[in-house]
Amino acid sequence: MAKIKPQALLQQSKKKKGPRNISVSTVVLYGVLVVLLVFFVLASYRHVTERSRVQTKDGLPIRKNLGAYGGSKKSDFPRYAIFNTSKGMISVELYKDGVPDVVNEFIDACQMGQLKGMQFHRVIKNFVIQGGDFDNEITEEWTSKGKHYDQLDTSVKHEAFMICTSKGKRDKEGFELFITTAPIPDLNKKLHVFGRVIKGEDVVQEIEEVDTDEHFRPKSWIGITDVTLERKI
Repeated sequence: MAKIKPQALLQQSKKKKGPRNISVSTVVLYGVLVVLLVFFVLASYRHVTERSRVQTKDGLPIRKNLGAYGGSKKSDFPRYAIFNTSKGMISVELYKDGVPDVVNEFIDACQMGQLKGMQFHRVIKNFVIQGGDFDNEITEEWTSKGKHYDQLDTSVKHEAFMICTSKGKRDKEGFELFITTAPIPDLNKKLHVFGRVIKGEDVVQEIEEVDTDEHFRPKSWIGITDVTLERKI
């Protein structure tokens, strides 16, 4: 029997352990799998980033227009707004079922920061507090006619501490806000009532007592420093 030299044995061993040839189809398959994996990771990252970006403090989704709330559950809507004013906190219940379009517009305005820093530029004692549009003379029009309310409508829309906005054409860059401080029979003709003060009536009354000039404009700055939307309080 012929002996095999050590060098021949080493060469045979290397041949046995050498890598097998990989087919082109296998390379293509693995390449496709890697691409799909990278795409899935990127898509997941974008979804998480977008979701976190459109969340408010309490998890309420922010949208550029509130029509986006149409597919959400009723429980997802904020039911309350907390006004942090220069005189204290005012808690407001929103009438979502009564005037959904107006409430949607108000929520949108809050989330876009339109009420942050809003000044109450007219304060009429025993009547209304107004913030928003400086050019709107709606309250002066009312007061020029006098306030002779012998027969008051008992509708909730005519009570004090109602939260309202003008029925007129509104600028999309701002939101006009009214807080009534007395029953107003003409409210339905001029304003949309979309909420009421449930806590902080004393703060509203304190604002009502500030010094004003002959045009009902406060002599010192007073207004809303910030607004928080809540599902429950």
